[in-house]
Amino acid sequence: MREVVGRLVGEVQRLHSDNAALQAGMDAQQATIVALRAENQALRDEVARLKGLPPRPPLRPSGMEQATQPGAADTGETRPKPPRGVKRDRDAVTAEIVVKVSVPTGSRFKGYEDILVRDLRLSAEVVRYRRERWLLASGETVLAALPVGIVGGFGPELRRFVLALHAQGQVTTERLVALLNGIGVEISKRQVVRLLTEPLDGFVAEDQEVLRAGLATARWVTVDDTAARHARKDGFTTQIGDDRFTVFRTGASKSRETFLSVLRAGHMDYVVNAAALDYMRGHSLSGQVVAQLDAHPAKRFADTSAWAAHLARLGIDQLAVTPDPVRVASEGALWGAVCHHGLLTEAVIVSDDAGQFRVGTHALCWIHAERLVHKLVPATPEQRRAIEVTRALIWWFYADLKAWARDPCPRRAAALRARFDRIFRRQTDYVTLDRLLARLHRRKSELLRVLLHPEIPLHTNGSENDIRACVTKRKISGGTMSTAGRTARDVMLGLMKTCSKLKVSFFRYLGDRLHVPGALTIPPLPDLVRQAVVVA
Repeated sequence: MREVVGRLVGEVQRLHSDNAALQAGMDAQQATIVALRAENQALRDEVARLKGLPPRPPLRPSGMEQATQPGAADTGETRPKPPRGVKRDRDAVTAEIVVKVSVPTGSRFKGYEDILVRDLRLSAEVVRYRRERWLLASGETVLAALPVGIVGGFGPELRRFVLALHAQGQVTTERLVALLNGIGVEISKRQVVRLLTEPLDGFVAEDQEVLRAGLATARWVTVDDTAARHARKDGFTTQIGDDRFTVFRTGASKSRETFLSVLRAGHMDYVVNAAALDYMRGHSLSGQVVAQLDAHPAKRFADTSAWAAHLARLGIDQLAVTPDPVRVASEGALWGAVCHHGLLTEAVIVSDDAGQFRVGTHALCWIHAERLVHKLVPATPEQRRAIEVTRALIWWFYADLKAWARDPCPRRAAALRARFDRIFRRQTDYVTLDRLLARLHRRKSELLRVLLHPEIPLHTNGSENDIRACVTKRKISGGTMSTAGRTARDVMLGLMKTCSKLKVSFFRYLGDRLHVPGALTIPPLPDLVRQAVVVA
């Protein structure tokens, strides 16, 4: 009996040691897999860099937003899509054709069976306008005016077709030329480029007014940026918008000063007021410099050159200290101009934590915050479990935060703040994760801004969806070369996105603005933006 027990004990010990060896081998293999994944991603990024392409994201989206939607199943199973019914065109019938059939004598007529057929007619037209010329008794020549909308020998319908395909359809100029020539319109690439870039003064002015109306009435805006090439140099496109409007602005820099310049919505002035002085103090500008600017009688400056001359007169540009007094003073004066013109009054700016967007009342995107945890690469099973537990806690908290925003309650807000502390002050024995949680806890006020402003979104998905149009344009058409081309791209993409948010057909909008005969009247988009906030 003892011998049997002894053999069993020895067998158990051997199995235990084999299990330990296998576990050690699995840990080593896991570490090797992590290293190989990192090396593989580095090689992919290097290939993308050599090809001039942006590196691919190393991880898939975490799915936190979709998983925390109301009614989302926790089982991970995909819900079946509802069956699609027969679609019918509800618009007015433009033509009616009776189709007859030969039948034998004695048959009885039983009426009609209707079917709606949707079709499109594209044809080239060349119209000769014979303009009367008259010579007055005074010697002056009078020439009959062309119909409104004809520019440079091209009609408004053609201009609408080109703008819609290029902006909304992402069709390149080369393909537009081939398409139009195939239809029967003789046109060159140079002429297509001219139709796309000039004259667009009316669109540029309306886009600027959309930005002013949006910022003046916004309760919140989300912002984002992406790379953009212009004149063979690297640049950046900044997106600003909410659920009513979108604008894009492209420049050579994505600094905070550039972002604040965009927030002025076309105004060029610098203003030293209470908001500007508060900004300067909050960003550690020297008290002596703040006192100089506050004491000087001049408070408003027409443009950048006038502001630079003012700083030079005060000797501020000669100060060699940190932070740079010229930069901080300029940012403060720009923020003062934004407030002076009544833009972003009490509105919240929601961003992905890029430093240039951290102005005014700022909130952080929860999707980007959780992504930092999602991107961690564990080396041991314990670290993997720590990440899984932490992500589960954040997902549950995020779902409850969304539920609170739909039905705000002060008592539950206090409980959510305390729960936030418990989650982000946890010690997991995974040093990298602990440091990340501590870093996120320091941004508590920005992550929990929704508890003071329930109307704001918890993420910047809207901005990322909007700016995807710029990314697609960049991948298809590359960069821009002329200032007119850059402006046309930003303006037309912004107006297209604004029309989509306002439930306005972009094609019909172009028809009205280009004076296409018979086009429906579309109200000014800035007015629709202001009315949308009243409805909301």
